[in-house]
Formats: sequence, structure tokens, C-alpha cells
Amino acid sequence: MAWSIADVARMSGVTSRTLRHYDEIGLLPPAWIGSNGHRNYEEADLLRLQQILLMRELDLGLREIRAVLDSQVDQVAVLREHHRRLLREHDRLETLVRTVERTIAELEEGKDNNDMEKINRPENLFEGFEHSPAEAEVRERWPKAWEESRQAIETMTAEDQEQWQREVTAQVIRFAEFMVAGTPVVDPAVQVEVGAHHQGICRFWTPNAVAYKGLGRTYVDDPQIRANYDKIADGLAVYLRDAMVVYADARLS
Repeated sequence: MAWSIADVARMSGVTSRTLRHYDEIGLLPPAWIGSNGHRNYEEADLLRLQQILLMRELDLGLREIRAVLDSQVDQVAVLREHHRRLLREHDRLETLVRTVERTIAELEEGKDNNDMEKINRPENLFEGFEHSPAEAEVRERWPKAWEESRQAIETMTAEDQEQWQREVTAQVIRFAEFMVAGTPVVDPAVQVEVGAHHQGICRFWTPNAVAYKGLGRTYVDDPQIRANYDKIADGLAVYLRDAMVVYADARLS
């Protein structure tokens, strides 16, 4: 069964113009083009479009999305991780809804009883909010570096930030390809990539061996950061941390 470009646009919410652009850059070519010049898409193309839209939700650029789809990175694993992240976010939002509802009820009850606001269990106010202990640890242990990094990012233009994000994403994909191929973290090619990663960090602050290994630990210990890496390829956060440890021990003081 095949669908016209108008059908795909209607089903997906993606404009025909965008679909033609995806075809032009080789991201989503149609299954075949009719004698009338109309693009036609089959089921495999719809599944590919779904993956494109999912990765757009994860803020990947089109070039990086094509690299993921065309590489040997397990696309099913990417989708499964995205599904798990959506379920976690769904559960968190449900908890926040209950937190707000409970707070409203307790405030209204307090006004009815004593004409004064009160909260019976203050800890309930904070249920469902996300926390990042690993990020807080970095901020506490290296406050100067944290502040320098924050200021450097704030001075970047929107275009600079987008370009930087694209470079970072492309590098993450290269690490994923090394990992999927079974390349050890001590391999010279991997270590060259880690060196480029370290130089990228040095655009904002210059970590020594201890700080660089600490940064690597946050990739694994912080659930949000780990999920961002592992949604590209399961186990990528640990792989990158281990590669950073090798680099720090060999190259940094």
C-alpha cells in the first residue's frame, strides 16, 4: 500500500514542503515517483518519518538524524529508550498534578478552618519535582568552572548555540558508532575523539584530570544526562565515561 505526499502530510502533520525538503537532502526519499511526478510513500517510509519526528523531539538536527538512521546504531533501542523516557515523564507529570491538587485542597481546608493557610505535610509540596544531584555536585566542587561555563554559554548567540549543539550531537553519534562496533575505549581512534571532546569542554572551562573524570561520572550518575546519551545507544554514557577516564589518566594532570 502506498500513500501520496498529501496523505502523509495529513496523517503526520508535516507539511508537503517539509517532506519535499526531506527528499531533497536524502533524509526521507519516497518509495517511488509516479509518471505524473507525484511522490508516493510506503509503510517503511512512514516508520522512518516517525523516527525522524521522534528524534526532532529530542532536539537532534537533520544531519545528525540522518547519521543515526543510516548508521548501524540500533534504531529499535533508540525508540525503546525514547518510549521509556516518555513513560517516566508521564509518571512525573501525574505526580506533579497530584501534588498541586493536594496543595490546593490543603490550602482551601486551612482557610475554611482557621481563615489561615496551612500545609499539613510540607514535604508534599516538592513531590514530583526533578532534581539533579550529580549536577549539584559539579556546581559545588568546581564553582568557578561552573560559573565560567554558564557565562560562556549565555554570551553565545542563538546561531552559535545551535551550531555548538549540532557539533556535540555529531560527536555523540561518532562515539555511539565506536561503541556499537565494539571498539575498546583505549583504541587510539576513540582517544582522538575524546581529545576533541576535551577541547570542546575547554571552550568553556579547562578541567584537570580529576575534574574531567568527575564530569564523566555525571554522564552516568545523573539520570537525565544518562538518558540523553543512552537514547542514542544503550550503554553510551558508561562507554563515554570510561573513555574519558583513560584519556584523563594518560593526558591530563
